[in-house]
Amino acid sequence: MKVTLKIPKRQHEPLPIHTEYIRLDSALKLAALVESGGMAKELILDGAVRVNHVKCLQRGKKLREGDVFEFDGRIFEVTNERKEP
Repeated sequence: MKVTLKIPKRQHEPLPIHTEYIRLDSALKLAALVESGGMAKELILDGAVRVNHVKCLQRGKKLREGDVFEFDGRIFEVTNERKEP
């Protein structure tokens, strides 16, 4: 007998930006996951943050529309809300 488990896919929370990209440390602050840039830097350098499902140690990593980052069980997807002229 074959048993198939359905594991619900975790929902990505949107993180709208109004520029071409956002730095990872700034994204953590914008998502209200940290209170300061220093705290974001420590978490990133400790390997606690994943970008596109890979551990990222670059606090200046540029995130663009469609990129996802994970921290503390939450997943955010960068969306671009830029108004085109």
